[in-house]
Amino acid sequence: MVFSKFKTYGELVMFSHTLFSLPFAIIGMIWAAKGLPSFETVFWILVALTGARNGANALNRWVDKDIDKKNPRTANRHMPKGIVNSLEVWGIIIICFGIFIFAAYKLNPLCFKLTPAALFLFFIYSYTKRFTWACHIVLGIACAGAPVGAWLAVTGKFAFAPFILGAVVALWVAGFDIIYGTQDIKFDRENNLFSIPAAFGLENALIISSVFHFIMIILLIALYFIMDLTWIYLVGIFISAVLLGVEHYIVSPSNEKKMKIASYNINQVISPIILLFTVLDTFIG
Repeated sequence: MVFSKFKTYGELVMFSHTLFSLPFAIIGMIWAAKGLPSFETVFWILVALTGARNGANALNRWVDKDIDKKNPRTANRHMPKGIVNSLEVWGIIIICFGIFIFAAYKLNPLCFKLTPAALFLFFIYSYTKRFTWACHIVLGIACAGAPVGAWLAVTGKFAFAPFILGAVVALWVAGFDIIYGTQDIKFDRENNLFSIPAAFGLENALIISSVFHFIMIILLIALYFIMDLTWIYLVGIFISAVLLGVEHYIVSPSNEKKMKIASYNINQVISPIILLFTVLDTFIG
């Protein structure tokens, strides 16, 4: 019974999607430390990331519960179906954000001082689709906190490189979230919800997504020079660029299976590939 509940909560916050931001956080951590930081630092970075990410997802599910119930595509989610209630979800939110704040405190004073800014982004994102088509960009910025925060956790000070890496994450996430949002163009327009697909139409939205991902690759190449990396890193970027090309090629809003592959499955592979080749570059390059 307990295991079943935890499984349900994991599905609610889409725990498996931690793969999106975790690899970039590890990259930020490795670059900041020029190798591996202490075990304690690694531990608290992972704890902070897990708490922040899952708390933010639970919050988003609670904020969107009424919208999800009206949308045929999302009506089977846990809150619309009554599998979990608001009290349970708020319990998850409070526990996860509490873990995040405590982990930031254990890392260093700067990380702890920045927790209100991170929490503000998590809260504001959940409401953005009600007033701006830039919701995808706000989501990307919120996710960009993973590599930037990991860098700050190691060094305790700001630098240029982590913000470039953060911009990579922001553009990447915003790009594939736009693709995901193309499934709801009609619903969003009928319910006065905002998104780039609803505001600019399907074709223009896909062009914007492509531009975001193109700039993302340019920034990843720029990091090759900024961080003085080797050809190994570039191999990972090349593979990722090919995968992004495939992602945009197969997009089909009318085909739910293809959309899942394009917006989620491929992107769950991209970040681990970039991480793998970055690690190889750092330790054997």
